[in-house]
Amino acid sequence: MSDSPVDSGKRTWLIASGCASAVGVGFTAVPFVSSFQPSERARAAGAAVEVDISALKSGEKLTVEWRGKPVWIVRRTPEQLATLPKLDGQLADPKSQRNPDALTPEYARNEGRSIKPEVLVVVGICSHLGCSPSDKFQPGAQPSLPDDWAGGFLCPCHGSTFDMAGRVFKNKPAPDNLEVPPHMYLSDSRLLIGEDKKA
Repeated sequence: MSDSPVDSGKRTWLIASGCASAVGVGFTAVPFVSSFQPSERARAAGAAVEVDISALKSGEKLTVEWRGKPVWIVRRTPEQLATLPKLDGQLADPKSQRNPDALTPEYARNEGRSIKPEVLVVVGICSHLGCSPSDKFQPGAQPSLPDDWAGGFLCPCHGSTFDMAGRVFKNKPAPDNLEVPPHMYLSDSRLLIGEDKKA
């Protein structure tokens, strides 16, 4: 039995309206599904950021964003760690005692300003005028750095220098060490930036 022209037209109309309905449902569902993700405002307000550091090699730095700020994760070499105690006399706040509650959580008030000695986690913003310092991990004389430079960070704006623990050197424009954000280890290779209390 063959289809009449009326049946064929009805079928076309049903298929077309069905497709239009499916597209409409799709457009309606997208904002609904998106609403389950944290909003830009929530992320900016401080939603924690989980980071996999398993591929981070000794002497390397990884940058992630938290609260709209760059957070540096540096896996320090044994040589870089060995220089830290030798620099105390040259630093403005070697023991992180200035404004500790705002800049250095209690678990990072140590020589390396870290939970694990080899892993440094700091906000990459200079405490002077908010510039972002450059990596100067290579020791030795370099432009804008002292001849006995042991490695660290240089703020290109006004010349503030920080060691490999983010501690500021004396007589520099930056008043404070680099901030250590709240963080915790979820495993040996996973860090949570922005939260440090286990539920």
